[in-house]
Amino acid sequence: MMTKLSEITEVIRSKNAGPYELTFDIMFKDYTWFEKVCKAKVINEQLICDIYRIKREDIINIVEFYPAKAIKVTIKRPIPSGSLGETDVYGAQQHGPLLGLAFDL
Repeated sequence: MMTKLSEITEVIRSKNAGPYELTFDIMFKDYTWFEKVCKAKVINEQLICDIYRIKREDIINIVEFYPAKAIKVTIKRPIPSGSLGETDVYGAQQHGPLLGLAFDL
């Protein structure tokens, strides 16, 4: 059975991490789901590269943060915040592709 990330999390959000980076916070409802997702390495470099169409070297880090039941992903912004052609100055709308993510655990 497929599990939707949006069904097992409390928060999925994106925001600026400075003008040149975006960060994604995925905060789980409980430790059971957090640990299952971490153990299976569902949120990994290949997934982030695929859904955001970036190269591995554009991923700054993927951190599993146990105290908050959260996974934090930080990537290089394709266009710096506020630059010509950039469409989301605050980076607050970039988490969309994560909302539809489904996986088999």
